[in-house]
Amino acid sequence: MSTHLLDPPRSAIPEAARPAVAARSGAVLLSLLRRVRKVSGLVVILALWEAGARAGWLGSTTPPLSDVAVRGWEMVSSGALLQNLGVSLTRVLKGLAIGLPAGLVLGLLSGLFRVSEDVIDAPVQAVRMLPHLALVPLFIIWFGIGETSKVGLIAVGVVFPLYINVFHGIRGVDERLVESARTCGLGRLGLIRKVILPGALPQILVGLRLSLGVAWLTLVVVEQSATASGIGFVINQATQFLQMDTVFLVLVVYALLGVSTDLLVRLVERRALAWRRGLVAR
Repeated sequence: MSTHLLDPPRSAIPEAARPAVAARSGAVLLSLLRRVRKVSGLVVILALWEAGARAGWLGSTTPPLSDVAVRGWEMVSSGALLQNLGVSLTRVLKGLAIGLPAGLVLGLLSGLFRVSEDVIDAPVQAVRMLPHLALVPLFIIWFGIGETSKVGLIAVGVVFPLYINVFHGIRGVDERLVESARTCGLGRLGLIRKVILPGALPQILVGLRLSLGVAWLTLVVVEQSATASGIGFVINQATQFLQMDTVFLVLVVYALLGVSTDLLVRLVERRALAWRRGLVAR
């Protein structure tokens, strides 16, 4: 029986180490299978899209995935897609830079201090009940059709998911942990830093994921009117001239942006919450 030159002979592996080697190999195989499983659903959808569009099952206006990919390469090569994508990313980042700290601070104040909750929570809940996307005309009247209204609406949209999750994450910390920490001599600042914030962190990260999703949704809406740049402008122009490959390309870009930011937060979550022992799905 032939063996690979790089494979150590079986006799070279000590008998006591063979179970560990086998377990490591099994873990690597399971990890590889899981990665394949994660992308399998997306591959199936893309394949059905290509086949369905080619066969005409998706209507005459739905281009195949291959045509969308070709159009994407053309726009990347010309620089049009990257230029407009940079404008849209700038708007989102500015909105997040305003809205996320506001939601975090308001949630911390309301969650940690009863007086702050009495003052802050009712107004925030009242404004939260308003569909923020319906405020587009009002923001245009207040701030004009420039960048201020677009960035401001994104900032307003991301405040509330983070606020709610920060507040409930803090209030959901087990009181027994707080009492145990007090018994050990921790003061107020130590309780917040070592017990309350770590206990609330999983919920805070959920709020961050939701806020990022709202930011992309808001971007789609604010770029649909009174704008001359951004990927929303690209899709508007393409719709007017019935360039369906460009329309679907921009939709794919929106989806990729949302998935990328969500994966980034999940990576942060996995590293920041390495200490947590939760249910492991099989």
